[in-house]
Amino acid sequence: MYTSTLRPVAADEFFISRLLHAPRALVWQAWTEVQHLRRWWGPHGFDIPQCEAEVRVGGAYRVVMRSADGVDYPITGEFREVMPIERLVMTLDATEHPPAWHDLVRANRAPGDDNPAGVMVQTASFGNLGEATQLSIRTRFESAAIRDAMLKMGMLEGWSQSLERLDTLVISESGAADRHLLVSRIIDAPRERVFAAWTDPAQVVQWWGPRGLRTDTASMEAREGGVWRFTLQGPDGVAYPNQVAYAAVVAPERLVYEHSVDVPAGALHFRSTVSFAEHGGKTYLTLFMLFATAAQRDQVARDMGAIGEGNQSLDLLQDFLAKA
Repeated sequence: MYTSTLRPVAADEFFISRLLHAPRALVWQAWTEVQHLRRWWGPHGFDIPQCEAEVRVGGAYRVVMRSADGVDYPITGEFREVMPIERLVMTLDATEHPPAWHDLVRANRAPGDDNPAGVMVQTASFGNLGEATQLSIRTRFESAAIRDAMLKMGMLEGWSQSLERLDTLVISESGAADRHLLVSRIIDAPRERVFAAWTDPAQVVQWWGPRGLRTDTASMEAREGGVWRFTLQGPDGVAYPNQVAYAAVVAPERLVYEHSVDVPAGALHFRSTVSFAEHGGKTYLTLFMLFATAAQRDQVARDMGAIGEGNQSLDLLQDFLAKA
């Protein structure tokens, strides 16, 4: 079982880690094959009109990001370390970015200071979780001041959006595009607190389920091999028995469980993965549900309103944490 063993983040570093819902061989391909890279690199609203890469030690790359208003943001660099499906180390040079961007990095920069961000060194690590991948990105800057400027300019938000696009791509490439549901949310609380609210029997009953339903827990053991048995009680008196069987419990990073629920139309079964990522003192939470068939996914999404109910549950989670 893969668990994070990462060293602390230094003052001159940026770090982000996300659980991606596809095997790491696919995630590696998405990083190293230009036909895939150009489909996800950059925040929402950006496209990639130019993408070239020779993925080998000493090989060069060039990626041009184009914003919705037509402004180009080229990035160049070289690969310093290439360990297939495990680790990729590369430099990033934003010299060709527009002057206005450089002014944000360093106001009142001197004439000839064409690259105030300096040359960054980025390490991408691909943690093997079987059918999923823990992708961790660490970027080292020439100074803490440059790192701080980049954060102020939205580096965390930009990378979060890029990794959302990457996750969508690799899910599709894995063949699960029509068999999954995905809900994500930034929760305004540390991830240790959010994880506890999801795994503590006394807390989870205070927010779990869509509005109007009550959660009654019969028993809960949030551990690998443990089971949570509970019933959702509707306002019309209808009861919906549920069982969650935990396949992985890695505090405070992720939960993986098999979820069974009895509904009037019959029993439903799906596999859920919940990830809790640090996000600037908050928590970037994703709930990924994988079904055996597209028909089952459609039944849950269309007939049961799973996306809306999932968002309602996360609303209640946020409300609960805000009051706690």
